[in-house]
Amino acid sequence: MNNQKQQKPTLTGQRFKTRKRDEKERFDPTQFQESIVQGLNQTGTDLEAVAKFLDASGAKLDYRRYAETLFDILVAGGMLAPGGTLSDDMTRTEYCLFTAQEDLETMQAYAQVFNKLIRRYKYLEKGFEEEIKKLLLFLKGFTESERNKLAMLTGILLANGSISASILSSLFNENLVKEGVSAAFAVKLFKSWINEKDINSVAASLRKVGMDNRLMELFPANKRSCEHFSKYFTDAGLKELSDFARNQQSIGARKELQKELQEQMSRGDPLKEVRLQEEMKKANLSEQAMIGIIWTSVMSSVEWNKKEELVTEQAIKHLKQYSPLLKAFTSQGLSELSLLLKIQEYCYDNIHFMKAFQKIVVLLYKADVLSEEAILKWYTEAHLAKGKSVFLEQMKKFVEWLKNAEEESESEEEEAD
Repeated sequence: MNNQKQQKPTLTGQRFKTRKRDEKERFDPTQFQESIVQGLNQTGTDLEAVAKFLDASGAKLDYRRYAETLFDILVAGGMLAPGGTLSDDMTRTEYCLFTAQEDLETMQAYAQVFNKLIRRYKYLEKGFEEEIKKLLLFLKGFTESERNKLAMLTGILLANGSISASILSSLFNENLVKEGVSAAFAVKLFKSWINEKDINSVAASLRKVGMDNRLMELFPANKRSCEHFSKYFTDAGLKELSDFARNQQSIGARKELQKELQEQMSRGDPLKEVRLQEEMKKANLSEQAMIGIIWTSVMSSVEWNKKEELVTEQAIKHLKQYSPLLKAFTSQGLSELSLLLKIQEYCYDNIHFMKAFQKIVVLLYKADVLSEEAILKWYTEAHLAKGKSVFLEQMKKFVEWLKNAEEESESEEEEAD
């Protein structure tokens, strides 16, 4: 029929589908780079004007495709070749982070430029983090002044949450660590970060991405000790970071020791007090911390009966076995009190043990683990709020007995005098 549409001719053979974005010139960053460089040359050192220019240019230029080129220019003035040197055949600008003044105020202003850019074009967020990771790997290719500026900027960006602390993993690169570049860079970075926030905020950010236990990796294996770390950063004016790392190592050592003890107890292996004393000294733990570890290990090494009437008997039998060990680590009044608080906490947190508290305390009193002074102090002023009314009521008669025994002893002494 004449009114039917004529069928269009088709080509046979293989067809190559070409999208606009796959055309060769789209992969060429030269034009993009020239546009950015020209804009930066016009705005010069006026960073507010730079921010406005970048904001407006995002509507015309392909930031998504050329994010790396954009950040390279803003930081180094041109595209960076592997290793951190500037590509020779590319247009450059003298107005960038690396040519700026080396002071905190200027770096804060540059951080604002990056923050505004990323807030305006959210899709740049991931690319920016990748750029920082890359720049850290290129540190050996930069001058000392360039490293310092980058360290200050990175610290500020970490403080305001523009980048994640996971970028620090680049500093654990073997070559950077071996030559001391990582540690020196970290000093500037952490000073800048702590200047913006405080050590608690820094610690929270590090913990969030599991970096809190990896700071020792800033040093070569033969210098990876708490003592070396502490001296290095304390001498550099970062005592709060040294204290944080020491505390983290102590927490790590406690966890390891507790796990080891628990496994040994579960297997029924004999525990030597001398060896535990050595472990305590090695981990730089106080006796109060050690008694807490031992108590937790003792109570975690057994499968407890779910019936309240049977668990008390089981606990007494189990604790009798370990009372000599508990006694060895309660030579101080504070250690006894720490143990009492641990017992109170445990009985409160494990509901089947609520009625066992008094029997456990009496057992440890008879085994010379707990003294009457420690028990009376706990009863009158040092107890926790957890289950307070229940446990004080349980202990009432025994405390009265202790007080009467103490009074009788004092009167006997007076008569003897």
